[in-house]
Amino acid sequence: MDNKQEILNIAKKAKKASRVLAVVSETVKNKTLLCMADSLIKNTAGLIRANEKDLHQAKRRGKPSAFLDRLVLNEKRIAQMSESLKSVATLKDPVGEVIKSTRRPNGLLIKKVRVPIGVVAIIYEARPGVTSDSIGLCLKSGNAVILRGGREAINSNIAIFNILRRCLVKYKLPPAAINLVKSTDRKAIDILLSLKEFIDLVIPRGGQGLIELVERKSMIPVIKHYKGICHIYVDNQADLSLARKVVFNAKVQRPGVCNAMETLLVHQALVREFLPIMLNDLQAAGVEIRADAQVCKMNKAAKRATERDWSTEYLDLILSVKVVRDLKEALEHISRYGSGHSDAIITENRTKAKEFLTKVDSACVYVNASTRFTDGYEFGLGAEMGISTDKLHARGPMGLEELTTYKYEIFGRGQIRS
Repeated sequence: MDNKQEILNIAKKAKKASRVLAVVSETVKNKTLLCMADSLIKNTAGLIRANEKDLHQAKRRGKPSAFLDRLVLNEKRIAQMSESLKSVATLKDPVGEVIKSTRRPNGLLIKKVRVPIGVVAIIYEARPGVTSDSIGLCLKSGNAVILRGGREAINSNIAIFNILRRCLVKYKLPPAAINLVKSTDRKAIDILLSLKEFIDLVIPRGGQGLIELVERKSMIPVIKHYKGICHIYVDNQADLSLARKVVFNAKVQRPGVCNAMETLLVHQALVREFLPIMLNDLQAAGVEIRADAQVCKMNKAAKRATERDWSTEYLDLILSVKVVRDLKEALEHISRYGSGHSDAIITENRTKAKEFLTKVDSACVYVNASTRFTDGYEFGLGAEMGISTDKLHARGPMGLEELTTYKYEIFGRGQIRS
Protein backbone atom coordinates (compact mmCIF):
# COMPACT_ATOMS: atom_id res chain seq x y z
CA MET A 1 0.00 0.00 0.00
CA ASP A 2 1.40 3.40 -0.93
CA ASN A 3 1.68 6.31 1.49
CA LYS A 4 -1.28 8.22 0.10
CA GLN A 5 -3.67 5.30 0.33
CA GLU A 6 -2.52 4.45 3.85
CA ILE A 7 -3.11 8.00 5.10
CA LEU A 8 -6.46 8.16 3.30
CA ASN A 9 -7.53 4.94 5.05
CA ILE A 10 -6.46 6.37 8.42
CA ALA A 11 -8.53 9.51 7.80
CA LYS A 12 -11.61 7.55 6.70
CA LYS A 13 -11.46 5.31 9.77
CA ALA A 14 -10.89 8.33 12.03
CA LYS A 15 -14.00 10.02 10.62
CA LYS A 16 -16.06 6.92 11.31
CA ALA A 17 -14.60 6.62 14.82
CA SER A 18 -15.33 10.28 15.57
CA ARG A 19 -19.07 9.63 15.26
CA VAL A 20 -18.82 6.87 17.87
CA LEU A 21 -16.57 8.89 20.18
CA ALA A 22 -18.92 11.89 20.06
CA VAL A 23 -21.53 10.00 22.10
CA VAL A 24 -19.28 8.02 24.48
CA SER A 25 -20.12 8.61 28.14
CA GLU A 26 -17.90 10.75 30.35
CA THR A 27 -17.41 7.75 32.67
CA VAL A 28 -15.91 5.60 29.91
CA LYS A 29 -13.70 8.43 28.68
CA ASN A 30 -12.38 9.07 32.18
CA LYS A 31 -11.65 5.40 32.83
CA THR A 32 -9.76 5.23 29.55
CA LEU A 33 -7.73 8.33 30.43
CA LEU A 34 -6.80 6.90 33.83
CA CYS A 35 -5.77 3.64 32.16
CA MET A 36 -3.54 5.64 29.82
CA ALA A 37 -2.00 7.56 32.72
CA ASP A 38 -1.17 4.36 34.59
CA SER A 39 0.17 2.69 31.44
CA LEU A 40 2.69 5.47 30.88
CA ILE A 41 4.12 4.98 34.38
CA LYS A 42 4.22 1.20 34.04
CA ASN A 43 6.10 1.51 30.75
CA THR A 44 8.53 4.25 31.81
CA ALA A 45 11.65 2.17 31.14
CA GLY A 46 10.53 1.26 27.63
CA LEU A 47 9.65 4.86 26.82
CA ILE A 48 13.06 6.05 27.93
CA ARG A 49 14.76 3.40 25.79
CA ALA A 50 12.78 4.49 22.74
CA ASN A 51 13.57 8.13 23.47
CA GLU A 52 17.28 7.36 23.76
CA LYS A 53 17.25 6.25 20.12
CA ASP A 54 15.81 9.62 19.11
CA LEU A 55 18.28 11.52 21.28
CA HIS A 56 21.18 9.58 19.80
CA GLN A 57 20.10 10.47 16.25
CA ALA A 58 19.50 14.12 17.18
CA LYS A 59 22.97 14.42 18.68
CA ARG A 60 24.50 12.84 15.58
CA ARG A 61 22.75 15.49 13.48
CA GLY A 62 24.23 18.22 15.69
CA LYS A 63 20.94 19.49 17.11
CA PRO A 64 21.36 22.32 19.67
CA SER A 65 20.84 21.88 23.41
CA ALA A 66 17.47 23.66 23.38
CA PHE A 67 16.22 21.19 20.77
CA LEU A 68 17.47 18.23 22.80
CA ASP A 69 15.71 19.63 25.87
CA ARG A 70 12.38 19.63 24.00
CA LEU A 71 13.01 16.08 22.79
CA VAL A 72 14.09 14.35 25.97
CA LEU A 73 11.89 12.01 28.00
CA ASN A 74 12.88 11.08 31.54
CA GLU A 75 11.07 9.77 34.59
CA LYS A 76 9.98 13.26 35.64
CA ARG A 77 8.54 14.18 32.26
CA ILE A 78 6.78 10.85 31.85
CA ALA A 79 5.27 11.37 35.30
CA GLN A 80 4.12 14.83 34.16
CA MET A 81 2.54 13.31 31.05
CA SER A 82 0.71 10.84 33.27
CA GLU A 83 -0.45 13.59 35.63
CA SER A 84 -1.73 15.61 32.68
CA LEU A 85 -3.93 12.71 31.58
CA LYS A 86 -5.23 12.30 35.15
CA SER A 87 -5.91 16.00 35.33
CA VAL A 88 -7.90 15.91 32.07
CA ALA A 89 -9.94 13.04 33.52
CA THR A 90 -10.97 15.24 36.48
CA LEU A 91 -12.19 18.07 34.26
CA LYS A 92 -15.84 18.51 33.37
CA ASP A 93 -16.76 16.97 30.03
CA PRO A 94 -17.61 19.88 27.72
CA VAL A 95 -19.64 17.73 25.30
CA GLY A 96 -23.37 18.37 25.72
CA GLU A 97 -22.93 21.50 27.81
CA VAL A 98 -25.74 24.00 27.20
CA ILE A 99 -23.97 27.28 26.49
CA LYS A 100 -27.17 29.27 26.20
CA SER A 101 -30.89 28.56 26.30
CA THR A 102 -33.59 30.88 24.94
CA ARG A 103 -37.39 30.63 24.89
CA ARG A 104 -38.80 32.54 21.93
CA PRO A 105 -42.16 34.40 22.00
CA ASN A 106 -43.65 31.67 19.79
CA GLY A 107 -42.73 29.02 22.36
CA LEU A 108 -39.69 27.56 20.58
CA LEU A 109 -36.94 26.52 23.00
CA ILE A 110 -33.51 27.09 21.43
CA LYS A 111 -30.41 25.60 23.05
CA LYS A 112 -26.83 26.28 22.02
CA VAL A 113 -24.95 23.05 22.86
CA ARG A 114 -21.24 22.11 22.80
CA VAL A 115 -20.30 19.29 20.44
CA PRO A 116 -16.95 17.81 19.31
CA ILE A 117 -15.25 19.27 16.25
CA GLY A 118 -14.86 15.80 14.70
CA VAL A 119 -11.41 14.79 13.43
CA VAL A 120 -8.39 16.85 14.50
CA ALA A 121 -4.99 16.48 12.84
CA ILE A 122 -1.94 17.51 14.87
CA ILE A 123 1.28 18.13 12.93
CA TYR A 124 4.22 18.63 15.26
CA GLU A 125 7.95 18.34 15.69
CA ALA A 126 10.27 17.24 18.49
CA ARG A 127 7.98 17.19 21.52
CA PRO A 128 6.96 13.65 22.50
CA GLY A 129 4.71 15.01 25.25
CA VAL A 130 2.45 16.46 22.56
CA THR A 131 1.50 12.89 21.63
CA SER A 132 -0.07 12.04 24.99
CA ASP A 133 -1.51 15.51 25.63
CA SER A 134 -3.23 15.57 22.24
CA ILE A 135 -4.63 12.08 22.66
CA GLY A 136 -5.94 12.87 26.13
CA LEU A 137 -7.61 16.16 25.22
CA CYS A 138 -9.13 14.86 22.01
CA LEU A 139 -10.48 11.76 23.73
CA LYS A 140 -12.13 13.76 26.53
CA SER A 141 -13.61 16.29 24.09
CA GLY A 142 -14.99 13.51 21.87
CA ASN A 143 -12.71 14.10 18.88
CA ALA A 144 -10.80 11.53 16.87
CA VAL A 145 -7.17 12.55 16.39
CA ILE A 146 -4.57 11.97 13.69
CA LEU A 147 -1.02 12.60 14.85
CA ARG A 148 1.90 13.27 12.56
CA GLY A 149 5.10 13.93 14.51
CA GLY A 150 8.53 14.75 13.15
CA ARG A 151 11.25 12.23 12.40
CA GLU A 152 13.31 13.50 15.36
CA ALA A 153 10.87 11.95 17.87
CA ILE A 154 9.49 9.08 15.80
CA ASN A 155 10.60 6.26 18.15
CA SER A 156 9.26 8.08 21.21
CA ASN A 157 5.95 8.90 19.49
CA ILE A 158 5.37 5.34 18.33
CA ALA A 159 6.10 3.98 21.81
CA ILE A 160 3.69 6.43 23.49
CA PHE A 161 1.00 5.82 20.87
CA ASN A 162 1.15 2.03 21.15
CA ILE A 163 0.89 2.18 24.95
CA LEU A 164 -2.10 4.52 24.95
CA ARG A 165 -4.00 2.82 22.14
CA ARG A 166 -4.19 -0.43 24.12
CA CYS A 167 -6.45 1.34 26.62
CA LEU A 168 -9.02 2.04 23.90
CA VAL A 169 -9.34 -1.68 23.28
CA LYS A 170 -9.75 -2.35 27.00
CA TYR A 171 -12.75 -0.02 27.21
CA LYS A 172 -14.19 -1.04 23.81
CA LEU A 173 -13.61 2.28 22.11
CA PRO A 174 -12.83 2.32 18.38
CA PRO A 175 -9.05 1.99 17.89
CA ALA A 176 -9.23 4.54 15.07
CA ALA A 177 -10.18 7.21 17.62
CA ILE A 178 -6.42 7.82 17.91
CA ASN A 179 -4.08 7.49 14.95
CA LEU A 180 -0.41 8.03 14.21
CA VAL A 181 1.03 8.62 10.75
CA LYS A 182 4.37 6.87 11.03
CA SER A 183 5.78 8.13 7.75
CA THR A 184 8.34 10.89 8.30
CA ASP A 185 8.27 11.89 4.64
CA ARG A 186 7.17 15.55 4.31
CA LYS A 187 4.79 14.44 1.56
CA ALA A 188 2.68 12.84 4.29
CA ILE A 189 1.86 16.34 5.52
CA ASP A 190 0.71 17.40 2.05
CA ILE A 191 -1.58 14.38 1.88
CA LEU A 192 -3.12 15.07 5.28
CA LEU A 193 -3.72 18.73 4.44
CA SER A 194 -5.72 17.75 1.35
CA LEU A 195 -8.22 15.48 3.14
CA LYS A 196 -10.88 18.08 3.90
CA GLU A 197 -13.64 15.51 3.46
CA PHE A 198 -12.44 13.61 6.53
CA ILE A 199 -10.42 16.04 8.68
CA ASP A 200 -12.14 19.02 10.31
CA LEU A 201 -9.25 20.94 11.90
CA VAL A 202 -5.46 21.06 11.66
CA ILE A 203 -3.21 22.27 14.49
CA PRO A 204 0.50 22.67 13.66
CA ARG A 205 3.02 22.81 16.49
CA GLY A 206 6.66 23.47 15.78
CA GLY A 207 8.99 25.95 14.15
CA GLN A 208 7.99 28.88 12.01
CA GLY A 209 8.79 27.00 8.81
CA LEU A 210 6.43 24.13 9.64
CA ILE A 211 3.57 26.44 10.61
CA GLU A 212 3.92 28.56 7.48
CA LEU A 213 4.02 25.40 5.36
CA VAL A 214 0.81 24.07 6.92
CA GLU A 215 -0.98 27.40 6.64
CA ARG A 216 0.01 27.77 2.99
CA LYS A 217 -0.92 24.26 1.86
CA SER A 218 -3.89 23.32 4.02
CA MET A 219 -7.34 22.93 2.48
CA ILE A 220 -8.62 22.48 6.05
CA PRO A 221 -9.11 25.20 8.72
CA VAL A 222 -5.87 25.75 10.70
CA ILE A 223 -5.29 27.05 14.22
CA LYS A 224 -1.71 28.28 14.44
CA HIS A 225 0.62 27.81 17.36
CA TYR A 226 2.91 30.55 16.04
CA LYS A 227 6.20 31.81 17.43
CA GLY A 228 6.42 33.25 20.93
CA ILE A 229 8.28 36.55 20.98
CA CYS A 230 7.46 37.26 24.61
CA HIS A 231 8.34 40.58 26.26
CA ILE A 232 8.73 41.73 29.83
CA TYR A 233 8.68 45.46 30.52
CA VAL A 234 10.19 46.53 33.85
CA ASP A 235 8.62 49.84 34.80
CA ASN A 236 10.27 52.56 36.89
CA GLN A 237 7.67 51.84 39.59
CA ALA A 238 8.44 48.14 39.79
CA ASP A 239 9.35 46.14 42.88
CA LEU A 240 12.92 45.46 41.77
CA SER A 241 13.44 42.30 43.81
CA LEU A 242 10.25 40.89 42.29
CA ALA A 243 11.37 42.03 38.82
CA ARG A 244 14.75 40.35 39.22
CA LYS A 245 13.12 37.05 40.15
CA VAL A 246 10.46 37.12 37.40
CA VAL A 247 12.81 38.17 34.58
CA PHE A 248 15.33 35.46 35.47
CA ASN A 249 12.65 32.78 35.58
CA ALA A 250 11.08 33.86 32.30
CA LYS A 251 14.39 33.53 30.42
CA VAL A 252 16.42 30.87 32.20
CA GLN A 253 14.03 28.31 33.72
CA ARG A 254 13.40 26.66 30.32
CA PRO A 255 14.59 28.80 27.41
CA GLY A 256 13.68 26.39 24.61
CA VAL A 257 9.91 26.84 24.90
CA CYS A 258 7.53 29.34 23.30
CA ASN A 259 6.52 31.09 26.54
CA ALA A 260 10.09 32.00 27.52
CA MET A 261 10.95 35.71 27.42
CA GLU A 262 12.84 36.78 24.30
CA THR A 263 12.99 40.58 24.87
CA LEU A 264 13.52 42.58 28.05
CA LEU A 265 12.41 46.21 28.02
CA VAL A 266 13.66 48.38 30.91
CA HIS A 267 12.61 51.91 31.87
CA GLN A 268 15.47 54.40 31.48
CA ALA A 269 15.27 55.33 35.18
CA LEU A 270 16.49 51.81 36.06
CA VAL A 271 19.64 51.80 33.94
CA ARG A 272 21.98 52.21 36.91
CA GLU A 273 19.97 50.74 39.77
CA PHE A 274 18.49 47.60 38.25
CA LEU A 275 19.88 46.77 34.83
CA PRO A 276 23.54 45.97 35.74
CA ILE A 277 22.43 43.53 38.45
CA MET A 278 19.86 41.92 36.18
CA LEU A 279 22.32 41.48 33.33
CA ASN A 280 24.89 40.03 35.69
CA ASP A 281 22.33 37.45 36.90
CA LEU A 282 21.47 36.48 33.34
CA GLN A 283 25.02 36.33 32.05
CA ALA A 284 26.10 34.25 35.04
CA ALA A 285 23.46 31.74 33.92
CA GLY A 286 24.96 31.65 30.42
CA VAL A 287 22.58 34.06 28.70
CA GLU A 288 23.97 35.93 25.70
CA ILE A 289 22.78 39.55 25.66
CA ARG A 290 21.95 41.32 22.39
CA ALA A 291 21.12 44.91 23.18
CA ASP A 292 20.77 48.52 22.08
CA ALA A 293 23.67 50.97 22.13
CA GLN A 294 22.95 52.22 25.65
CA VAL A 295 23.07 48.75 27.15
CA CYS A 296 26.17 47.76 25.16
CA LYS A 297 27.95 50.86 26.44
CA MET A 298 27.44 49.83 30.07
CA ASN A 299 27.88 46.07 29.54
CA LYS A 300 30.94 45.20 27.46
CA ALA A 301 29.94 41.53 27.10
CA ALA A 302 26.68 42.46 25.36
CA LYS A 303 26.45 42.29 21.57
CA ARG A 304 24.77 45.00 19.55
CA ALA A 305 21.28 43.90 18.55
CA THR A 306 20.31 44.00 14.90
CA GLU A 307 16.85 44.93 13.64
CA ARG A 308 16.19 41.24 13.12
CA ASP A 309 16.92 40.39 16.77
CA TRP A 310 13.84 42.25 18.00
CA SER A 311 11.58 39.88 16.05
CA THR A 312 13.50 36.65 16.63
CA GLU A 313 12.28 33.74 18.73
CA TYR A 314 15.63 32.42 20.01
CA LEU A 315 14.40 29.39 21.97
CA ASP A 316 17.81 29.48 23.58
CA LEU A 317 19.87 31.30 26.22
CA ILE A 318 19.88 34.50 24.16
CA LEU A 319 18.02 37.67 25.11
CA SER A 320 17.32 40.99 23.41
CA VAL A 321 17.49 43.96 25.80
CA LYS A 322 16.35 47.53 25.19
CA VAL A 323 16.08 50.66 27.33
CA VAL A 324 12.83 52.59 26.75
CA ARG A 325 11.78 56.07 27.80
CA ASP A 326 8.45 55.07 29.29
CA LEU A 327 5.45 52.76 29.09
CA LYS A 328 4.36 54.32 25.81
CA GLU A 329 7.61 53.35 24.08
CA ALA A 330 7.43 49.85 25.57
CA LEU A 331 3.91 49.43 24.18
CA GLU A 332 5.01 50.67 20.77
CA HIS A 333 7.90 48.18 20.72
CA ILE A 334 5.65 45.25 21.66
CA SER A 335 3.06 46.29 19.07
CA ARG A 336 5.72 46.39 16.37
CA TYR A 337 7.73 43.27 17.16
CA GLY A 338 5.49 41.04 19.28
CA SER A 339 3.86 37.84 18.05
CA GLY A 340 0.68 38.08 20.11
CA HIS A 341 1.72 35.25 22.44
CA SER A 342 2.56 36.42 26.00
CA ASP A 343 3.80 39.74 27.38
CA ALA A 344 4.25 41.08 30.91
CA ILE A 345 4.68 44.31 32.85
CA ILE A 346 6.42 44.56 36.21
CA THR A 347 5.01 47.54 38.09
CA GLU A 348 3.37 48.56 41.36
CA ASN A 349 1.38 51.26 39.57
CA ARG A 350 -2.19 50.04 39.00
CA THR A 351 -2.94 52.64 36.34
CA LYS A 352 0.06 51.56 34.26
CA ALA A 353 -0.79 47.89 34.79
CA LYS A 354 -4.33 48.51 33.56
CA GLU A 355 -3.05 50.41 30.53
CA PHE A 356 -0.68 47.57 29.67
CA LEU A 357 -3.44 44.97 30.01
CA THR A 358 -5.75 47.03 27.81
CA LYS A 359 -3.33 48.01 25.06
CA VAL A 360 -1.20 44.87 24.58
CA ASP A 361 -3.02 42.72 22.02
CA SER A 362 -1.64 39.31 22.98
CA ALA A 363 -3.29 36.03 23.94
CA CYS A 364 -1.88 36.27 27.49
CA VAL A 365 -0.98 39.53 29.24
CA TYR A 366 0.62 39.47 32.70
CA VAL A 367 1.14 41.84 35.59
CA ASN A 368 4.02 40.96 37.94
CA ALA A 369 4.34 37.33 36.87
CA SER A 370 6.48 35.22 34.55
CA THR A 371 5.35 34.53 30.99
CA ARG A 372 6.31 30.89 31.64
CA PHE A 373 2.82 30.33 33.06
CA THR A 374 1.25 30.41 29.59
CA ASP A 375 0.53 26.71 29.60
CA GLY A 376 -2.62 24.62 29.59
CA TYR A 377 -1.67 22.67 32.69
CA GLU A 378 -0.73 25.81 34.62
CA PHE A 379 -4.04 27.42 33.57
CA GLY A 380 -5.99 24.47 34.98
CA LEU A 381 -6.88 23.02 31.57
CA GLY A 382 -5.30 19.65 32.37
CA ALA A 383 -3.05 19.86 29.31
CA GLU A 384 -3.00 21.80 26.07
CA MET A 385 -3.19 21.24 22.35
CA GLY A 386 -0.96 24.23 21.86
CA ILE A 387 -1.00 27.96 22.42
CA SER A 388 -2.93 29.67 19.68
CA THR A 389 -1.74 33.08 18.51
CA ASP A 390 -4.80 33.32 16.25
CA LYS A 391 -7.92 35.17 17.36
CA LEU A 392 -10.43 32.73 15.87
CA HIS A 393 -11.64 30.18 16.93
CA ALA A 394 -9.25 29.72 19.83
CA ARG A 395 -6.70 31.99 21.51
CA GLY A 396 -4.01 31.19 24.06
CA PRO A 397 -3.67 27.74 25.65
CA MET A 398 -6.10 25.35 23.97
CA GLY A 399 -7.93 23.00 26.29
CA LEU A 400 -11.16 21.01 26.13
CA GLU A 401 -13.53 23.87 25.34
CA GLU A 402 -11.36 25.00 22.43
CA LEU A 403 -11.70 21.50 20.95
CA THR A 404 -15.46 21.85 20.69
CA THR A 405 -17.81 23.77 18.47
CA TYR A 406 -21.55 24.07 18.98
CA LYS A 407 -24.88 23.37 17.39
CA TYR A 408 -28.42 24.61 18.03
CA GLU A 409 -31.06 22.25 19.33
CA ILE A 410 -34.60 23.55 18.80
CA PHE A 411 -37.67 22.17 20.60
CA GLY A 412 -41.16 22.96 19.43
CA ARG A 413 -44.82 21.94 19.74
CA GLY A 414 -45.95 22.24 16.16
CA GLN A 415 -44.85 25.84 15.51
CA ILE A 416 -44.83 26.91 11.87
CA ARG A 417 -43.45 30.07 10.34
CA SER A 418 -45.95 32.50 8.88
